[in-house]
Amino acid sequence: MAETETISLDDAHRMIAGALLAAGVSDASAQSVARALVAAEAEGQVGHGFSRVADYVAQVRSGKVDGRAEPQFTQIAPALGEVDAGHGFAFPALDRATTEAARMAQEQGAGCVAVTRSHHCGALSIQVEKIARTGAVAMMFANAPSAIAPWGAKTPLYGTNPIAFACPVPNEAPLVADLSMSRVARGKIMNAKKKGEAIPDTWALDRDGNPTTDAEAALQGSMLPIGGAKGTVLAMIVEILAAAVTSANLSPNVSSFFDADGPPPGTGQLLIAFRPPNAEGFGVRIRTLLEMVLASEGARLPGTRRRTAIAASARDGLTVPTAYLDPLRTYLN
Repeated sequence: MAETETISLDDAHRMIAGALLAAGVSDASAQSVARALVAAEAEGQVGHGFSRVADYVAQVRSGKVDGRAEPQFTQIAPALGEVDAGHGFAFPALDRATTEAARMAQEQGAGCVAVTRSHHCGALSIQVEKIARTGAVAMMFANAPSAIAPWGAKTPLYGTNPIAFACPVPNEAPLVADLSMSRVARGKIMNAKKKGEAIPDTWALDRDGNPTTDAEAALQGSMLPIGGAKGTVLAMIVEILAAAVTSANLSPNVSSFFDADGPPPGTGQLLIAFRPPNAEGFGVRIRTLLEMVLASEGARLPGTRRRTAIAASARDGLTVPTAYLDPLRTYLN
């Protein structure tokens, strides 16, 4: 079993931000990236946490990502805006996008913000929850490097293309759902590869279209979609919303998030926020729906494990493989 260490959330933030600063990333971007990666790690999305730091540092040093880029916001219409990430990290751009989408939802009733020339955006749950905490319903779509083949084909075309949803719940934390169009996030397979672990044979296919337990073979092959053929249709819809609508690169033209080679990924993200026409009535119906779900034997609400993980991380800290922490110490020395 791989050696691990337990560190506090504050220490995790300092280590990640420090490694990025040492690589030449601006303070604003380093802090934004650190917040997002620690939040992802805290909610159990380990494929979007510490496992990404070494790759991010390498990409800054190679110029694949501009660690000093400043997101630029343009108001296109009263309820429509665009954030140009400038081939920098996605998280500073998303900080601005979520703020502007929430503002437009409050002022106009709805807001839509397209993010272009972006990068790996990690756990979408973090972004939509920010908006839901302002009282608006939120959705987010993102594209990624090709990983899923059209149904019946072997060559990947669509990204894992995640979507996320969040809505306010009276007197409680927002309801949050975050899922990719693949059966698991591709970051989980990369995480398994880095740790030298096998994967379930239901996650991916090798280059020849055969189920595989080898993480490397899976990364060279294609991810299996959720829901079979329906999953590939959903992946195409997300591709349209996240890439075509935002003027970002289509997934086949997106370079890898995992290495320092090639041009900037140039991905896109789309955020949509809106206020329910009758906020009080919406709150009553949400409570009624959630109570119905919980009254169903064996059922649980989306995000339950996430909430439990966040509480445990805040209380007990993060358990992180030493193999991820040692490189950060090298960057800091």
